Amino acid sequence: MSPQDARLVDASGRTGIPFVVSGPSGVGKSTLLRRVLARDSGIAFCVSHTTRVPRGGERNGEDYHFVDDPAFDRGVEEGRFLEWAVYQGNRYGTSREAVEGPTRKGIDLILEVEVQGARQLRDRLPGAVFVFVLSPSLKCLEEHLRERKSDSEEAIRERLARAREEVREVRRYDYVVVNDDLDRAVEDLIHVIEACRMVRARVVPMLRDRFDFG
Repeated sequence: MSPQDARLVDASGRTGIPFVVSGPSGVGKSTLLRRVLARDSGIAFCVSHTTRVPRGGERNGEDYHFVDDPAFDRGVEEGRFLEWAVYQGNRYGTSREAVEGPTRKGIDLILEVEVQGARQLRDRLPGAVFVFVLSPSLKCLEEHLRERKSDSEEAIRERLARAREEVREVRRYDYVVVNDDLDRAVEDLIHVIEACRMVRARVVPMLRDRFDFG
């Protein structure tokens, strides 16, 4: 969905922009997003649900909403998820409440979503801006995965195979940020966010009572 979509604006005033961010595992999305969130007080992180167990230091309700399989099943059956997908044997999902509540209040949101989930959000989240984060090359991505020494050889091969499939989705995204230098990538993503806030379809309706636009 193009960020110029007129549906981006609520007639009563500013609505928050959902920024859907995807990219292969190991490309540095989490670090990039933490830096951006620390720089921009006008944007928040959308906390997803997952059935996987928490990793060291992760907090329920801050990093993810950690739930068991029956609870996730109920959410799916009751239509509470805008999107959900299976990744490495665990399920991840974005609830309607987590997106619609903040955006109705004018809060911009970052949604870190796998490409499977992003496909669903294109139909279910009008006005969302889609950003794909890339490594400079697949070779660089492989080097990073090996350097962090957190995966087995088999897991690395699986991640790289998945990355080759995921990068083919890039043509369906509005913006691409290449994370070859973290500081520059942070600036690039911040520029995307700031530019989307100034799209005419967003700004003009909020100023109609001050100007005669004809």
